[in-house]
Amino acid sequence: MDRKVLTVNIGRPQPNQWKQLPATGIDKQPVPGPVAVAAPGPKGTGAVGLAGDRVYDVKHHGGDDQAVYAYAREDLDRWQQELGRELPNGSFGENLTTAGIDVNAALIGERWRIGSALLEVSCPRIPCATFAGWLAEGGWTRRFVRAARPGPYLRVIEPGEVSAGDAVDVVDRPAHEVTVAVAFRAVTSEPELLPLLVDLAAFPAADRAQIRRRLDR
Repeated sequence: MDRKVLTVNIGRPQPNQWKQLPATGIDKQPVPGPVAVAAPGPKGTGAVGLAGDRVYDVKHHGGDDQAVYAYAREDLDRWQQELGRELPNGSFGENLTTAGIDVNAALIGERWRIGSALLEVSCPRIPCATFAGWLAEGGWTRRFVRAARPGPYLRVIEPGEVSAGDAVDVVDRPAHEVTVAVAFRAVTSEPELLPLLVDLAAFPAADRAQIRRRLDR
């Protein structure tokens, strides 16, 4: 199967009953393209990579290192079967629903050309209270962690436009073996893997600093 984007998804603000916040942008819906994508700047403003989208938990989401979130249709299909319910594209709050590429086997720092934009894999998605509440599945965070199929956040290296149907061309793979899944396991359930992330330049600097402090303790 060709590696491609099935849909580009933009959030519709919804009340956030799971955090003390005015809204959440997790309700992502497919939109007709093309959609402009650009680096949003530092975390804290609510800005993300896709035009028309935003986040409301500005302390934990958004900014350059979490500009775009991708999740595979194949993984949604696995969850759909396990949960016994339909999961349309965008159900996990992803901006890009992909097909034909194992997004969790992508390397931290791997670069993808999608449409006219160049994106770089930065870090895995970590489940939060809003995600758990949105899915409304018992023990969801624990199940998501155990599955270790988080999908990657991507930063914008070159701005451009993305559309449904665009190919996902892997144009660069760094010379290490730390995948999105390995980074996720390190941060969530296997702390013995954390040393792999400390000197990984493409992993977010703030997260690396936090890991150093954790390891020093």
